[in-house]
This record gives sequence, structure tokens and C-alpha cells, in this order.
Amino acid sequence: MASTNPNQIAATLRTLADRYPGPLAAAQRRDVPRIAFHLSLLLARVQEGARVADIGGGVGLLSVGAQELGLKAVLVDDLRDEVNLEHGDDALSLHRELGVEVVSRDVIADGVGFEPASLDAVTSFDSMEHWHHSPKHLFHQLMEALRPGGLFLLGVPNCVNMRKRITVPWGRGSWSAMTEWYEPEVFRGHVREPDVRDLRYIARDLKLADVRTFGRNWQGRLSGNGLVRALTAIFDLPLRLRAGWCSDLYLLGRKPR
Repeated sequence: MASTNPNQIAATLRTLADRYPGPLAAAQRRDVPRIAFHLSLLLARVQEGARVADIGGGVGLLSVGAQELGLKAVLVDDLRDEVNLEHGDDALSLHRELGVEVVSRDVIADGVGFEPASLDAVTSFDSMEHWHHSPKHLFHQLMEALRPGGLFLLGVPNCVNMRKRITVPWGRGSWSAMTEWYEPEVFRGHVREPDVRDLRYIARDLKLADVRTFGRNWQGRLSGNGLVRALTAIFDLPLRLRAGWCSDLYLLGRKPR
């Protein structure tokens, strides 16, 4: 079984990030702490060789990290974001080299094509908030594809995190920048960010067992602003006392056996 220690996972991810095509490597290196945390959650709950579908993971490190650390990773994404359009096949060269199964698919429009009970885990991080239509049908398809006891792990930004509770009353930090919405022909920004109650709603609808909701503060910890990073280091643990205060939310549960 691969190590579930975030520091050891991070070392593996840094090595993988350096193997990305030049323009993409720096962005992946910055994301190592967050992805290491995601993989530590996953690796602690599945067996070596488990088949894991990562929904909307794009060119990120999650699926290549999972594959390198002994899982069988399937990346499902429409692959139409700016990174893929700019870099083409090179953006996923490492994924294919390591044996990640890459499925180019609009999961909201077309669903997923997995066989029943063919997956040990489903993950989706920072993707649901970009979807323009309900993921209910998709999530139920994924639950059918999970084996009994299979893991469902969802990560999203929090629409009512502490920063927004402070800044929005002053007219700042409400939604995407105007240029992100107005200028592109196709908007790929955040359509609807959820809160803790929304995640619990999803858990009830999917009849998940062993449900946990919790928060982390990656937006602050990985900020380009040094002051924000320093303040996050001070307030990170107190904010985690209530998931609804954190910048990033997680829903973790299992398909009933």
C-alpha cells in the first residue's frame, strides 16, 4: 500500500509536476499541497489497485498522482478549458505516459459510461461549481458505477466562506471578475458555489453512508498575496472548527453495502 502521509505524497507529486510540459509545470508545483491532501484522503480509504474515477480533474495532478501511487485512475473531463485548448495533447502527455485512462466527455450533457459496480471510488474537486446544469443524474449514475462500500469524495469552494462574509457587505469579492464572464465566448467560471447544507442535501439524495462534511482553507494558503497567506496560517485551525467558515468544503461518504 502506498504511503498516506501527505509529506511523502507531496514529494511524489513534486517529481510528477516537474515532468509536465514546461509552461504547465509551475502551476502544478504550486498546487502540490492541496492535491497531496486530496490523495491522502483517498489513499487512506481504498486498497492498492482500486479503480478511481476523477470527474472534471483536467490536467491536474490528482489522477497522475493516484496512478503513480498504485491506483488505477480514470480521468473524465470535457478537456475544453483554456489550458487544453492552448496546449493540446501535450497537456495530458504525462497522464497517458503513466497509464491514466483519459475519457473526453461532457458529463452533464452525456453522463458517464461506466459499468455497474466497476469503480472503487469517485472523486471530483473544484469542478461542480462550473457546471451549468444539475449534477443529480450524473451523481446517481456514478453511485450505480460504485461497488457497495465504494467511496464518494466531493470538494468545492464555499459560497459563504469567512472572507466573503467580511468582504461582500463592502461590495467586494462576490463572484467571478467581469472579464471572466463578459469577454469569453463560453463562460467556464463558477456558476453556483455550494455551502455545507447543499453538500448534506446531496448526501441525503444519494443515500450516502458514513457521511462527513469538513473544510480547509486552500484559497488563503495558496494565495499569491503574502499577507493573506500569513493571516490564513494564523486563523486556519480556528476556521476549521466550522466547515462553513472555510474557503473549501468537502463531502465524503460511501455507497451503502
